[in-house]
Amino acid sequence: MPAPSVRNPMPALLLFAFGLQASAQESDTTRPLQEVVVEAFNQNRRLRDLPASVHYVGPSVLQRFSPVSLVPAVNTAPGVRMEERSPGSYRLNIRGSALRSPFGVRNVKVYFNDIPITDPGGHTYLNQLGFYNLHHLEIIKGPGSSVYGAGTGGVVLAESMGAEERPGLFAEYATGSYGLHNVYGRVISGNERFRSKAGIQHQQSEGYRRHSSLRRDVLSWSGDFRPDERRRIKTTFLYGDLSYETPGALTEAEYAADPAAARPGNAFFPGAEAAGASIRQQQLIAGISYEQRLRERLSVKTVAYGQFTELRNPTVQNYGRSTEPHGGARSTFSWTQPLRQGQWRLDAGGEWQEGYTTVDIFQNRGGVADTLRNSDEIRNRQSLFFLQSVLDLGNWTLTAGSSLNLLRVRFQRFNPGTQGPQQQQFRQWAPRLALLRRFGMVSAWASYARGFSPPTTAELLPTGGAINAGLNAELGDNYEAGLKGILGRGFQFDITAFSFALRNTIVQRRTAGGGDFFVNAGRTRQRGVETALRYDFREKSWLPAAGGLWLSHTWHRFRYADFRQTELDYSGKALPGIAPHTIAAGADLWLKKRLFFTLTYYYSDRLPVNDANTVYAGAYHLVGAKAGIQQIRNKRFRLKLFVGADDLLDERYTLGPDVNGFGGRFFNAAPRRNFYASIVVESLFRPAERTGAQ
Repeated sequence: MPAPSVRNPMPALLLFAFGLQASAQESDTTRPLQEVVVEAFNQNRRLRDLPASVHYVGPSVLQRFSPVSLVPAVNTAPGVRMEERSPGSYRLNIRGSALRSPFGVRNVKVYFNDIPITDPGGHTYLNQLGFYNLHHLEIIKGPGSSVYGAGTGGVVLAESMGAEERPGLFAEYATGSYGLHNVYGRVISGNERFRSKAGIQHQQSEGYRRHSSLRRDVLSWSGDFRPDERRRIKTTFLYGDLSYETPGALTEAEYAADPAAARPGNAFFPGAEAAGASIRQQQLIAGISYEQRLRERLSVKTVAYGQFTELRNPTVQNYGRSTEPHGGARSTFSWTQPLRQGQWRLDAGGEWQEGYTTVDIFQNRGGVADTLRNSDEIRNRQSLFFLQSVLDLGNWTLTAGSSLNLLRVRFQRFNPGTQGPQQQQFRQWAPRLALLRRFGMVSAWASYARGFSPPTTAELLPTGGAINAGLNAELGDNYEAGLKGILGRGFQFDITAFSFALRNTIVQRRTAGGGDFFVNAGRTRQRGVETALRYDFREKSWLPAAGGLWLSHTWHRFRYADFRQTELDYSGKALPGIAPHTIAAGADLWLKKRLFFTLTYYYSDRLPVNDANTVYAGAYHLVGAKAGIQQIRNKRFRLKLFVGADDLLDERYTLGPDVNGFGGRFFNAAPRRNFYASIVVESLFRPAERTGAQ
């Protein structure tokens, strides 16, 4: 496919000078930036006081879009790209981390209610979390290994409950294009010290391509208990049952002829429909987090959990069946020492995970497992020990920390035959140093961090080949500098520049049957600038409205510094799957605390889909809108109606290409113009203040 010309995004951006967008949570929308307190790097401080690149995705951002997918909300964050190859098939890309992510999330560490749901094999099944299971996200961009362990892409800290959520009953039903039906109900009970949140969600759709239907059921319960000022207990239970069909990637000619088609068959492999290509995944997460202040200056926080995943994956090449139980614990001790002009804090702790995985690969006959081909047993053990010191002196903050990371992988193939037990071990120090200087409401900061990421279980034992014991761990050095803060009464900004040098980069390859295998690609050089801007205005006597304007821009220049394969030299080529420029923008408005309007815009530059940079996915513009009305009675009962539309320009685009797809199979069509509507009924157990943002 020839590289298409890049269309100018500015005409669409000008729409936002007059656009309207709204928030669903006043506590998140109208409060200024310095009041958003984040937990990243265990620092529990305001965003503008944190010497790190962290983006907060709160309730107001999530509620700008339809209640069925996290993709557009996450993509409002600069430097972050969430992809959807088909309904339910997600990839999370933080600064190029999706280069090695054919399924699930890799090279990014994810915590859910303090629980490290990234398993010791390096996989995160983010698609198991429903839209309603997330109250907010903190996205750390760049290596967080000094505190969180393996992963050069970044860290995601997700929470299911918010302090502003009030006891009561909540129910929402949404319907829309492509046979969408989404039902959610929850009950929150308790008071300020003891709160419980239980919910159930069912989602189904026919999909926007042939052979792309989706069904998701999620049952969850979260508890937040504070017996006294010294103790806090958080509990988590989540069961997800997810199944979706996978239509497969198309060639350029197939994509041009019918982008909604499923992958056809040939003389060697069946098509996606004939093979019954799909994912059936069940997952259970249960854990507890206990935090206590032992003394005036000493506190401890301990997390223990268990997780079980069962996966069935028929493909055009084979039928995979795996069970992946694992468990772990994490503990942090914190000491705070007041100083004459500030304070000193020391955090020390560790994390341990143990996993037992069995993977069986069968011949696939029409979506049914047939003859056994391979049978593997894998035991992963991941351990992490970290120490971090944070010194606050006047307007200066100095952070210094490091971690020791240990990973042991034991595996054995039993069929066909066996070569006996095999083992790989990885050991890595990961330091981080950061400095911040405050100038009133503005902060300047700089940091250095080393990150590492060993090969995952699926990369050592890929679906497309034999055991790949020769893979080396990725290792990179990241330099960043930024400026963030508040100007005037409502203008917020966050600008970050970075340079990341990665060695032993792991990249993905595909076989003719769509199977995956992986190789180390030498060195890459990744540079970029990420910008987030926002202006908020509040309701006043002469202005019966509240809302704001926001914009984020990402510029990434990612290149192979040294990558040679046999006679091919890709040195100097752009990394595939990375757009040089992306823009997300929007505007919000509440009128008289009852009417809600939103307009959003997203632009992606063209991007290469293979290492040779000979094929590109085209640039595209996405415009979305949402409007609603709410009625409040007796300060307890609320009724809300919403209607919305995505891709109003009816763009043809791909949101998640198959990088380096064999035989030119790169393209996965995204949904075209579509509509949705929802109704929300909420009944509070106690009267609440009448605010337009609830």
